Amino acid sequence: MFTKEQIAERGFYTQHFEQGKQDNTLILNMGPQHPSTHGVLRVMLEIDGEYILRADPVLGYIHRMHEKMAEGKTYAQFITNMGRVDYLHALAWNWAFVGAVEKLGETPPTPRAEYLRVITCELNRISSHLLWWGAYLLDLGAFTPILYAFDDREELLDILQDMTGSRLTYASFTFGGVVADMSDALKERITRFIARLRDRLPMYKSLVTDNFILLGRVEDIGHIPVDMAVRYGATGPVLRGSGVAYDVRRAEPYSVYPDLDFTIPTSPRTDALGRYLVRMQELEQSLNIVEQAVAQIPEGDIQAKMPKKPKVPAGEVYFAVEGARGKIGCYLQSDGGGSPYRVKLRAPSFSNLSLFAELSQGTLLADAVSILGSLDLVIPEIDR
Repeated sequence: MFTKEQIAERGFYTQHFEQGKQDNTLILNMGPQHPSTHGVLRVMLEIDGEYILRADPVLGYIHRMHEKMAEGKTYAQFITNMGRVDYLHALAWNWAFVGAVEKLGETPPTPRAEYLRVITCELNRISSHLLWWGAYLLDLGAFTPILYAFDDREELLDILQDMTGSRLTYASFTFGGVVADMSDALKERITRFIARLRDRLPMYKSLVTDNFILLGRVEDIGHIPVDMAVRYGATGPVLRGSGVAYDVRRAEPYSVYPDLDFTIPTSPRTDALGRYLVRMQELEQSLNIVEQAVAQIPEGDIQAKMPKKPKVPAGEVYFAVEGARGKIGCYLQSDGGGSPYRVKLRAPSFSNLSLFAELSQGTLLADAVSILGSLDLVIPEIDR
């Protein structure tokens, strides 16, 4: 691995990609078609042999202008957009926008709806982490784990489909509640799924987590010191993988999370393995949360009485939730009309990806794939 001084000697801090590159270096595009960038991220690399001198992530291949679209839609119409910002944890994005509207309008959801939101959002978090687990290992060259991950995830998606009416880009949270209730049959299916995944997690550990091949690809790779994580605004498992126990569900409590017993997994390792271990532990914690919420859910309405086209009072508000990739924030400005005057979204993958340019300096090209995957990025959510 090159030191920062060696990188500086090769002109990293003074040269540009277009000018002054040395004869012994190569400009290489990793993505957007590269498997590890999943079709939507392009990273321009300058490499010296197998070592990366500099990296420049290029965004904008799926810029869908969600924030601008909010100004031309009613509040209810814009809910469907949120599920498309991060298709892997759509319900968390639903919650960020709906929660902001409810906070500004002072119209809280019903108690039963709060529990239904927690149940579906945590199941959605589990499905996101399962996909990350399988895809990350596929990026590193292991094919078998993704088959197990999708086997579990398919059963989970069946449950979420019956609870929300959608398979992937959910939009089942609405102002004052949710659109559908949970039947006793769904309760039983959720309980069976919790038992199933708990039985599978030890197998995941022995098959993958303790495998010396995986450890060789993630141990001491991509160290993110706490000061570096804070400097870039990293959140979620990326920050917790550096030992910081920051989670919006505890730091800025919302809904019924304060009434539920769960811990915030952290790892002091700061490397790719630390971030991996945090996500695997979060699977267990989300199962605990869902189990408690299903057991404690009160009877009652799932929707507070609200007009079909709510007019939010003039003002501004910020509301945040904890997504699978970190802190999701929604800043909402209203002029009292039927549509948002301004919406600004805080996407965790934008901050987490910003780490990569500095993080990859001096690393091997193969290690850059491991680092990139450990950040768990969903690029379409970055609408800048």
